[in-house]
Amino acid sequence: MRYPVGKFVIPLTYTGEDIAQWTEILRTLPAKVRNAVAALNEDQLDTPYRTDGWTIRQVVHHIPDSHMNALIRFKWTLTEDNPTIKPYKEDQWALLSDYKMPVEPSLKLLEAIHIRMINIIEGLGPDELELSFIHPDTGQTIPLKRLIALYAWHSEHHLAHITETVKKF
Repeated sequence: MRYPVGKFVIPLTYTGEDIAQWTEILRTLPAKVRNAVAALNEDQLDTPYRTDGWTIRQVVHHIPDSHMNALIRFKWTLTEDNPTIKPYKEDQWALLSDYKMPVEPSLKLLEAIHIRMINIIEGLGPDELELSFIHPDTGQTIPLKRLIALYAWHSEHHLAHITETVKKF
């Protein structure tokens, strides 16, 4: 359950079909997460997806936080020259009080973030897909096309954490 869809693998190529497929994953994620948790009670939401893993509630709150950071990375990259992004400590964010809240605000936030993210992705031309940022933790230069692939994977990764846990109820 640590990597239910496998670890992220950097694509060797980025075709228009790939970008469209990843964009569709991002477009449909909010509804899929909402549907996956719709019938869960509080105890089920507070069930970890694996030993020493986050609860379903924490995962639901994490996804929009992570994708909000991705949206900001898109914007920095589109408006600055190869910016160095600011990473965040997701494990520490998951311990903050807002990760104990009901999931509805985060479901709404995820919907809003994805509307904006999809709008930006669909407006990117081939040259913009090549624009990049620097991740200070790894020193890697990451092009926007890889960011799209990464967040499509991230979407499926955490959705699987939820759906595979729900199957156990």
